[in-house]
Amino acid sequence: MVSTEIRKRFLEFFATRGHTGVPSSSLIPDDPSVLLTTAGMQQFKKYYTGEADPMRDFGSRNMASIQKSFRTSDIDEVGDESHLTFFEMLGNFSFGGYFKEEAIRYAYDFFKELNLPIEYVTVFAGDHSTSSRQVPPDRESETIWRKLGIPGIRRKGRADNFWGPTGTEGPCGPTTEVYTRDTEIWNIVFNEYYCRPDKTLEPLKQNGVDTGMGLERLAMVLQDKSNIFETDLFLPLVALLPDGLPVRAKRIIADHIRAIAFLLADGLRPSNKEAGYVLRRLMRRVMVYEKIHTLPPHLTDALLHEVIQSYAAPYPELMRERESIRSEFQGERDKFAETMTRGMRELEKLSSVDAPTAFRLYESYGLPFEVIREVGGRKAENLTREAFDAEFTRHQEISRAGQERKFGGHGLILDTGELKAADEEELAKVTRLHTATHLLNAALHRVLGPAFSGIEQRGSDITGERTRFDFLFPRKLTADELKRIAGLVNEAIESNFPVTYQEMDTAEAKRSGALSVAKGKYPDRVKVYTIGNERGAFSKELCGGPHVSRTGEIGRIRITKEESSSAGVRRIRAVLEG
Repeated sequence: MVSTEIRKRFLEFFATRGHTGVPSSSLIPDDPSVLLTTAGMQQFKKYYTGEADPMRDFGSRNMASIQKSFRTSDIDEVGDESHLTFFEMLGNFSFGGYFKEEAIRYAYDFFKELNLPIEYVTVFAGDHSTSSRQVPPDRESETIWRKLGIPGIRRKGRADNFWGPTGTEGPCGPTTEVYTRDTEIWNIVFNEYYCRPDKTLEPLKQNGVDTGMGLERLAMVLQDKSNIFETDLFLPLVALLPDGLPVRAKRIIADHIRAIAFLLADGLRPSNKEAGYVLRRLMRRVMVYEKIHTLPPHLTDALLHEVIQSYAAPYPELMRERESIRSEFQGERDKFAETMTRGMRELEKLSSVDAPTAFRLYESYGLPFEVIREVGGRKAENLTREAFDAEFTRHQEISRAGQERKFGGHGLILDTGELKAADEEELAKVTRLHTATHLLNAALHRVLGPAFSGIEQRGSDITGERTRFDFLFPRKLTADELKRIAGLVNEAIESNFPVTYQEMDTAEAKRSGALSVAKGKYPDRVKVYTIGNERGAFSKELCGGPHVSRTGEIGRIRITKEESSSAGVRRIRAVLEG
């Protein structure tokens, strides 16, 4: 049975049993307690609690839907035979209309209609937690299943057979699960409680039913396939991918392309925050696979087209947003291409990758954790998601505390004391440009200093696109001087010098020969950044950061303009390439 028929049969089955069909809600939820829509019941939370009236809004207490769903918890597992990010959830719901007897009977009858055997079911065994959370065993469900002739009944604890809430609080309750081919197909939740943020449970004023059945798993069983990627939901996508591509890579690309198309269609855009960051992770993972397996860009476009065409009937928003889906993906590819190449090169140089190193690769080049793990291979085998997330959190706390913002040096600090970067990607760019400006300052002193000892920095400004550096000098620079300055900077970059720092008293720092802003106000203790090797320093300067760890991360500098800034002050503008 193909997937379109499964969707149709499910909705018709419940329509004949008095259920109102409700369209899927967006993947971007109204509920602030969740990042993305993870289950069919999310759009119905207020009906379980009595805050809204289903009779007024739907003309019924019983609903059925096929809900677009996304679960971030499974991203790291995608690539095996069963885990997905995006999936469709078939569900029936009741808000005081019926309860255990009818819900279990519906599941039994639907399986019978599909000629699917029920191998066994699970029921809640009860628990012995604190009094505010203790829930008794679900004897009623067990009795109902036995009456229907199901002998295989297994009792499970809270971890397996108690569901909810979605988010920090909400309806929840014991579950019964239906298995066939040793695969969980249908999860039936009996919402009897409301879970508070402190995890205490309170009885709901009215009982409710919330069920969920993954379309992909059901299709796998009905189509007699060994895994979900062999179903008609994925075969058209997998067929477009080259035969030589590893199976895991094919599955990841197919899963992520579906998810990307649906997230973009619902209005989400890639960013470095919350749900936008999840989308960016998926997009960049696909882009890395494009690079390491030399897949042509038009292949991804063909995959997106296939998703749009295949799902346009049940989800018309895909067709409406088809142009923005493709353009947004291309825009993210263009944005990521340059930093990805440098990041991959940097990863190749490393002998091992721990959590701090992985975070630096993410911060400097935008490489997601999943990519670092996969591309890193054995050198990243000890890297864990937990360690990476802990490092991520630590840096967020540092950022909030402003520990690197006491003195920012070359035009990186706003009047508010905040770094001039909108997100992590822009921060990576300004970090590279900031470090390059150190090299530019040193090169100016080397080329012009012998003829004019009074060179002083008089200001600078850095954006995500360029650096602007002002310095005291009495005349226009010649073309040869500019060429030599740029040449020295690029030589220093190609030398891949380490960038290190020392903390010292300001007076001591200036005596050491470190460059500084002529009229800059410094605290009593400062950081002195040195760029060079054991043979000597190319640059030594008072600064607070941020900087790359090695100059090879910068790219290549190109001076775009040299002009007068004011009387006796010259201005150089420069950009980075590659």
